[in-house]
Amino acid sequence: MNYQYILIPFIASLVLTFVLTIVFRFLGEKGFLGNLYTNVRGGTPRALGIVPFILLSLFFPTGFNNLILIIGMFALFDDLVGRRKIRNLSIEWGQLSRGIGMIMVMIIGFPLVGYSSILIALFVQPINISDMQPGSTSMVVIIMSTFTILAMILLNVGSIVSIPGYYAIYAPLLLLLVCIGYSPLDFSGKIMLGEVGNHSFAVALGLCFYMLGGFLATLILFIATTVLIALIRKNNLKLFFSRKLNLKNPTFGDYFMDILTGGGLGDAFRRVILKKKQYTVTNSFLIALGFRRLLYNPFAHRTQFTHNKYQVESELVRK
Repeated sequence: MNYQYILIPFIASLVLTFVLTIVFRFLGEKGFLGNLYTNVRGGTPRALGIVPFILLSLFFPTGFNNLILIIGMFALFDDLVGRRKIRNLSIEWGQLSRGIGMIMVMIIGFPLVGYSSILIALFVQPINISDMQPGSTSMVVIIMSTFTILAMILLNVGSIVSIPGYYAIYAPLLLLLVCIGYSPLDFSGKIMLGEVGNHSFAVALGLCFYMLGGFLATLILFIATTVLIALIRKNNLKLFFSRKLNLKNPTFGDYFMDILTGGGLGDAFRRVILKKKQYTVTNSFLIALGFRRLLYNPFAHRTQFTHNKYQVESELVRK
């Protein structure tokens, strides 16, 4: 392995994140950044995930990097347009862009990774939901990429079959170091990944899972990562359920289902499927599996909670 392809992205991630933070903060305070600068925590640059997006698109193994490039471009459009609805429709431009990006990843990724492309595209959902508090997504990426590296070493995973000459361990190691380089300001709450960042991390992490062991490894680690996110956000979700959904005594299944199906895109599907109906779940087994959260339809309630995760620092808001 040529270690310059590891060290250069790490240093670039660290330096460019600091530099771009200064630039974004200056432009944001002058009112030039629009949706890329929020009033959270007294003013916070958003979409600094553009740094890991660019680096992963450039340095990830050829072919695989195209999927990161695709999802990142659609996600950046989501960041730029913000929460703008499509005329009288219930869906927003950002949600539509994200959905198209996920479909493109499935289609273009299928010849490369087969049915794993579906899971990799869907992985955007839980990682996006994890990005609700400072450092949470970075923590997930660091933990799961480290686990993937160790698993590859223990299982003696060799080169990437479709790309001879690349050791599979290169991809999760690259992802880990790019994330570590980006993360100091993220953990301190001074910057935000934005959709461009968490979407890029999601697809890159999903591809690393595929390199570990194909479809089965992707499926198992998809579930494991969703469980990890639910554990990390458990306390916040419990408060969110109580204040916003009036869902008392939530089960771990509710947390898991929220990570898997929550957010604006999930609620858009609920509106299409459930319309304004609200089904009550009383079966204890279904409650344990999280069906109360799965079937919770905000459009059936008079008081609808906001989905803007960047709106208030101290309040649990959803996207």
